[in-house]
Amino acid sequence: MTQKTKFHFRCLKCNYIIKDFKEWFEHNQSCPVCKHKFVFTEYEKPSSDVKALIDDKNYTKHDLWRYFDFLPLNDRANIISSEEGAVPVDKWDFLKDFAKKQYNVDIDVFAFRNDLNKGTGTFKDPAGSVAASVLKECGITEYCIASTGNIANAYAHYLAKAGISISVFIPQDALMANEAEVNSYAQRIYRVKGDYAAAKKIAAEYNGKYNILLSGGNIDPMRVEAKKTMVFEWMRLMDKMPTVYIQALSGGTGPIAIDKAYHDLKGTGLLGELPRFLMIQPDQCAPMTQGYRKSKANGFPEGWLNDYPIIESPITAVPTLATGNPGSYPIIADLVRKSNGEMLEFDEKAIVDVARLIAYETHVSVGPAACIAIGGFFEALHHGKLNNGDTVLINVGEGVRRAPKLMEELIYTTQHISSIDEVKPFNRSDYRAKLWEPFLEYDKIAIEKTR
Repeated sequence: MTQKTKFHFRCLKCNYIIKDFKEWFEHNQSCPVCKHKFVFTEYEKPSSDVKALIDDKNYTKHDLWRYFDFLPLNDRANIISSEEGAVPVDKWDFLKDFAKKQYNVDIDVFAFRNDLNKGTGTFKDPAGSVAASVLKECGITEYCIASTGNIANAYAHYLAKAGISISVFIPQDALMANEAEVNSYAQRIYRVKGDYAAAKKIAAEYNGKYNILLSGGNIDPMRVEAKKTMVFEWMRLMDKMPTVYIQALSGGTGPIAIDKAYHDLKGTGLLGELPRFLMIQPDQCAPMTQGYRKSKANGFPEGWLNDYPIIESPITAVPTLATGNPGSYPIIADLVRKSNGEMLEFDEKAIVDVARLIAYETHVSVGPAACIAIGGFFEALHHGKLNNGDTVLINVGEGVRRAPKLMEELIYTTQHISSIDEVKPFNRSDYRAKLWEPFLEYDKIAIEKTR
């Protein structure tokens, strides 16, 4: 008996309807008619039902599967979950106060705490949960993916829970801690002698040689649909929706997913305009930012979406953001412009300054990519990208657990002693002024780029 499906895919190029994952996978995750790889998932239930799911007080489990009716899975029995996706939104008034005092800008600032996801502690966990559930439902026993780090860990964790094997292709400079975690789940790692582009190339060849399903990347409907639920969570947790969304940028599933949620809810009266996307890259690997800045300066000429630099083997302090050849640039750049947003870069040398400040003010230890996003808040103020009345949401995409090197660099209060005579009481608040100093002088030290 054929299982009834509650969703289908619509090709965004020719509007062909792909009826289910079986057809999608059989055609190598592309439209059978025009071969386009970007599709929208559409559901039987009306989008207005999202509000009922948000308001459902009888739903006691805490994960993204509250929104089962709007996720691409037919049978709840196939759900693979570690209680991911339902993370808090913290109000960071210390950044609100900074903006008012230093720039005379009245805003509210929130942090979306993806570091608290219970799977692997990153923004990637919702995608891992949905992917594992879909692959289980489809009877897939082996999968492969190329990754700079965090998505590899999430998929390794969730696919292991589903009893699915995954081969992960990572670039040479990927963090050892990421490699170790994937190994801990008895999943296979291939460390490629080359950059992320080289890892993606060999992963694609592996897919072709052995006919093992390969992750569809940033526009994979499993990933997009999983991450769009963060918009539903903002509606549930916040008294108002963000007007500005800040995220560290590598490939960019986040803004794609947000745009999808806003598209789905268009006409329901639940949401207004897209938030302005402020996408932040580390200054040592910022091809999207460089491309966007050049096109903006030239008035976005014809063909601008395909005009961006490629950085071969980028050397960056944030390997999880080391996408030197950003194939998703045309999609992300178009969304940034559509939202009246901006692409900025943040000085990697200031990552430790950000991490120390956040740990002091919030008692939260954030990872390197999260520091880039938070650093983007200061860049946005510096470049006048935040306005009075804005509600700013910063995506804290990861904790620090897989960045032991950064943790070591956070040491600053230790004193080496040999006797009690060298010891005296202290007050931790004495450190506060020193920690804020780099940001109070930010206009003097910020990366200057022509806008």
